[in-house]
Amino acid sequence: MPRRETYPVDIAGVHRELPLFQIKPGLRIAVLNILGDTELVEAAADALADKLRASGLDFDLLVTAEAKSIPLIHALAVRLNQPHYVVLRKTYKPYMGEAISAETLSITTGKPQTLYLDEKDRELVQGKRVVLVDDVISTGSTLQGMRLVMDKAGAQVVGEAAIFTEGERAKWTDIIALGHLPLFTDDGPQA
Repeated sequence: MPRRETYPVDIAGVHRELPLFQIKPGLRIAVLNILGDTELVEAAADALADKLRASGLDFDLLVTAEAKSIPLIHALAVRLNQPHYVVLRKTYKPYMGEAISAETLSITTGKPQTLYLDEKDRELVQGKRVVLVDDVISTGSTLQGMRLVMDKAGAQVVGEAAIFTEGERAKWTDIIALGHLPLFTDDGPQA
């Protein structure tokens, strides 16, 4: 099997080679998959927690969408002494009760996906100031879905954080991030 092209990154002192995957003709992205990478999650959580503290944001709760960001949000909650965090689910299960939902478009699948706030978490977010957390923010569609769910639940989004932003750098100036990933076209990396 031929070796896949990679893009080198350093995240809080941890080096990784991110594999490049084509998501549509003429466009590839560097894929960050933190699931199972304890060293990377711990380093990223340390650095993001420091940035969140330094930002001066006043917030009550961290919120993410499943699945790759779950270990990150857990580690962040521990570092920031948050007794709870909320994970918006991508599949509705009957035990989730009267869930709140919003639809978004996934860049990795190219298909609509729905985010659900479990009934048990509604009280946790209602009236709270929240920070949305993701591993990589690329098109902003997942963020938009999370914002919609939080709005429906009566929460106020006061900040957004990620390990990386991706694509058009100017779109993400308000995101608390550890770095930025370019998109890869036939002409090369595009920041």
